[in-house]
Amino acid sequence: MTGLLRSEWTKIYSVRSTVWALLTAVVVMLGLGAIISGATAGLGDRAALTDPTTVSLAGAPIAAVVVASLGVLLISGEYRTGMIRTTLVAVPRRLRMLAAKTAVFAAVAFAVSLVMSFASFFVGQALLGDKATALGAPGVLRSVAGCALYIAAGGLFGLALGTLVRHTAGGIVAVVLLTLVLPQMTALLPGGWGATVRMYFTTNAGQQLLRPHAEAGQLDPWAGFGVYCAWIAITLLFAAVLLRRRDA
Repeated sequence: MTGLLRSEWTKIYSVRSTVWALLTAVVVMLGLGAIISGATAGLGDRAALTDPTTVSLAGAPIAAVVVASLGVLLISGEYRTGMIRTTLVAVPRRLRMLAAKTAVFAAVAFAVSLVMSFASFFVGQALLGDKATALGAPGVLRSVAGCALYIAAGGLFGLALGTLVRHTAGGIVAVVLLTLVLPQMTALLPGGWGATVRMYFTTNAGQQLLRPHAEAGQLDPWAGFGVYCAWIAITLLFAAVLLRRRDA
């Protein structure tokens, strides 16, 4: 298994798109957080700011999409180039290959996400000035570290979707739909069942972890993240089943 992990690590760091995607995620995370924090501070007393932590982490949803797109590329790129055939000849036990790819990518995505989450928080709080909060305030440290978990989880969602679709464009479209478009559209659903769907739908649930305090009528932060992880686990399970059944 060690050799397999090294192989997957080599695939990740030797591909130029990995570096560019991660750099893009960092720029988006820091840039959006700084812009929104600066704009909020510029409003002065006109800004009714109740959650400075969330303001500084405003780039997280878009950064998560970028990392998820990288997750798609990690597997779809092998199908596009035909390298997947070589990989599966070298590793006939396909689930071991998927497990190794998932583990290595999760570690890389979380490490990068952790750094940019804390960086975005400190930059944002510096720009907020007297509206800022401290890392030691209730729920703030969990929120910032949880931001890294949320972004890394998005990367695994992308990897699972890429394994299902096996096509770069299709996988990225699925990522955008399931993490950005459809979660917003659930707000249009009527009645109590609509509110339930909205609460439990993919990133609507997962983003609760980014908030220092649970909102009224919403899932507890860790419960929400658990629901999001369940979506990812189910998708990854289907991907694993199809990986075993389909031809390369």
